[in-house]
Amino acid sequence: MKHTDIRAIRENADFLGKEVTVCGWVRTARDSKNMFFVELNDGTTLQHLQIVGDKSVLTAPEGANHLGAALRVVGTVVPNMQNNGVEINAASIEVLGDAPSDYPLQKKFQKLETLREMPHIRVRTNTFNAVFRVRSVMAAALHRYFQDNGYTYVHTPLLTGSDCEGAGEMFQVTTLGYNTEYKNAEDYYANDFFGQKAGLSVSGQLEGEVAAMAFGKIYTFGPSFRAENSNTPRHVAEFWHIEPEVAFAELPDIIAIAQDMIKYVIRDVMEKCPAELDFFEQRFEKGLKAKLQGVVDEEFAIVEYTDAIAQLKASGMKFEYPVEWGLDLQTEHERYITEEIYKKPVFIINYPKDIKSFYMKQNADGKTVAATDLLVPGVGEIIGCSEREADYDKLVEAMKARHMNLDDYRDYLDLRRFGSVPHSGFGLGFERIIMYVTGMSNIRDVILYPRTVGSIR
Repeated sequence: MKHTDIRAIRENADFLGKEVTVCGWVRTARDSKNMFFVELNDGTTLQHLQIVGDKSVLTAPEGANHLGAALRVVGTVVPNMQNNGVEINAASIEVLGDAPSDYPLQKKFQKLETLREMPHIRVRTNTFNAVFRVRSVMAAALHRYFQDNGYTYVHTPLLTGSDCEGAGEMFQVTTLGYNTEYKNAEDYYANDFFGQKAGLSVSGQLEGEVAAMAFGKIYTFGPSFRAENSNTPRHVAEFWHIEPEVAFAELPDIIAIAQDMIKYVIRDVMEKCPAELDFFEQRFEKGLKAKLQGVVDEEFAIVEYTDAIAQLKASGMKFEYPVEWGLDLQTEHERYITEEIYKKPVFIINYPKDIKSFYMKQNADGKTVAATDLLVPGVGEIIGCSEREADYDKLVEAMKARHMNLDDYRDYLDLRRFGSVPHSGFGLGFERIIMYVTGMSNIRDVILYPRTVGSIR
């Protein structure tokens, strides 16, 4: 169906005085004695396009003023004197798809909690129109950043026989239904599709390291799955993950890459999505644009874990979770560090080895690993990062200490036997950085269909 995008009409003065065809959905409608007015949106821009009908020359078809109805309009583009924009004097209107009175978006404003109950409809609101346009721009910027800097894009498997994090929080994948005929788990898995236990990947890191040992610099961008029983505003069971792996890179190198990437993406969003950021600042986070500009302009803080613990204990704050050396930082601790102490993004480095994953490089002190988390105000952690352990014996020792099955990681261990090099990487939770850039406070509101504990649709 030939038509012109509403965004093109709004942004290009060459359309003034010309006849165009537009398609879209009715956002608002009103009537007067001699005229009728419809606000149309086709999803290409946050701004609607007003359609004006003169009742003396045009009779609107039934349903043309129903909220949610899909229309095809032919008319002339003319100036809109009220907002210095444009509108269309309609010559003909066709209803492509009517929407009855039970269309769910009759109210001008609805709570985000209510909209989560209708994910198939909520994308038509201004809020989610803006969220997913920013998400699209950010995804393109991430690809562009890595492609322009010489990284190879690889697709790591979603089905896996090993747990990258070693924490066991994986979704099982099976072709066998409920059955009591198997005497034990070994017999059960032997009869399954792969002949062994399989699950959905929690991360593409292990396979990414394989690729990095051949191409030097790689990145992955795809879904990850975590069966973590966490019903919080920051957790979903299926999320999108950006994971670069870089050979010949130590912890300071990968920290510099992570900072550069974050700045690049935010700069790109500020350039390409000014209307959306204005909307988020007005509705969701005052000072959002100033915050993002500060990220672009300032260097991120780098703080030792030991120093962060000391600062938290000296703060006098009564935290819900205890603050002691050797314990992991909770969201309340992360946000206090970024929002109250440093007031900007912070890399916490050199965590205790006992609270971090088996693959992280062991520091010379024997107590910590060369790991860092990037914490940002309003969200907490958005990046988990480390230099990888390149020493075969130390890696095996760490895996045995966690009672891991070395046979499940034969390929990974081989990397330490055949030309091992210092290498580093990180995982960026895509939804979490979208939250930070948009000011949305719940991860369920930045992903099309959120998968959470007890809920799948």
